[in-house]
Amino acid sequence: MKAQEIISKASALQFSSQVITWYHQQGRKHLPWQQDKTPYRVWISEIMLQQTQVKTVIPYYLKFMDSFPTVLDLANADEDTVLHHWTGLGYYARARNLHKAAKIIRDNYQGHFPENIDDVIALPGIGRSTAGAILSLSLNQHHPILDGNVKRVLARNYLVEGYNGLAKFDKALWQLTETLTPSSETNHYNQAMMDIGATVCTRTKPSCSLCPVELSCLANQSERQSEFPQKKPKKKIPEKSTIMVIPRIATAQTSQVLMEKRPPTGIWGGLWCFYEIEKTSSLDTLLNKLGLKAKEQLSLPEFRHTFSHFHLDIKPIVVDCEKLSGNKIRQEINETTPQRWYDLQQNESVGLAASTQKLINQLRPLAQLIE
Repeated sequence: MKAQEIISKASALQFSSQVITWYHQQGRKHLPWQQDKTPYRVWISEIMLQQTQVKTVIPYYLKFMDSFPTVLDLANADEDTVLHHWTGLGYYARARNLHKAAKIIRDNYQGHFPENIDDVIALPGIGRSTAGAILSLSLNQHHPILDGNVKRVLARNYLVEGYNGLAKFDKALWQLTETLTPSSETNHYNQAMMDIGATVCTRTKPSCSLCPVELSCLANQSERQSEFPQKKPKKKIPEKSTIMVIPRIATAQTSQVLMEKRPPTGIWGGLWCFYEIEKTSSLDTLLNKLGLKAKEQLSLPEFRHTFSHFHLDIKPIVVDCEKLSGNKIRQEINETTPQRWYDLQQNESVGLAASTQKLINQLRPLAQLIE
């Protein structure tokens, strides 16, 4: 049965009115992206907030907007600079898609963020809910949204069976949000729904007494809040392992480590990483390929890096090297030279994978400058 058939206009109006009233009294209004709202500023925040908490996003957002205050600034920046601003935030495809989309906006929309929802959805990395959030929050256009927080509020309020990612579940919730989203004050309603899910109707220990729709919430009435949304059936996450090789050259003046730029797609796409080998017997082959000769090596503590779909156990090996004659690796970054010597004494503006940054942080205090 469709949402329109079970929710009357009166009950939908009551629901949205309660949510909007709560927004004016309790909703968040002072976050950085809520000031001087534009589609561009809201877009950046919405992408950063995907699978990332507000408190984590704020410093990244402020730095990003300071460096790229307009779409054109972002479009005209090189990818390494963009990825550098994303280092540590994770899910780097988000940053690459932001950069691609900015270029499209520059080239196809004269640098003005599109205001038609179909045009926004067509941009890389933007789905229906994100597009709706951008245009409703910045321009008060009438578009429903359905991010994870909104899903939780609606699933509990109407006891919608299923879990995130299940087609039937998502379809039912889209019908609900389309029915409930008001045509007036859509911006305040959508912001409130996200805020309620993030601060009141939380995944665990929801504060139901603070919720504006507490009395109409079927999960609250039956004390079944913890059952909705249902948990996605767990799959065993595969475990993989790798040996990460860190070639290092230390002199009296500097200590540098060699890294490579990963291909634009795939794990750590477009980011600078250390080299990987499957077995230690391959080390000499790798170094010879790089025009290096090992002098000493040091094993750093092993650690696990978890992606969304597998665990990666990393065994780091630092290899103090000397260059063989004819070594051609150059210092600068460009597309035809996907290798560079990274100076541990400087904070260079390149996009680093989280594992790379972690190892650099370990290496800096260990750097032994050789006379």
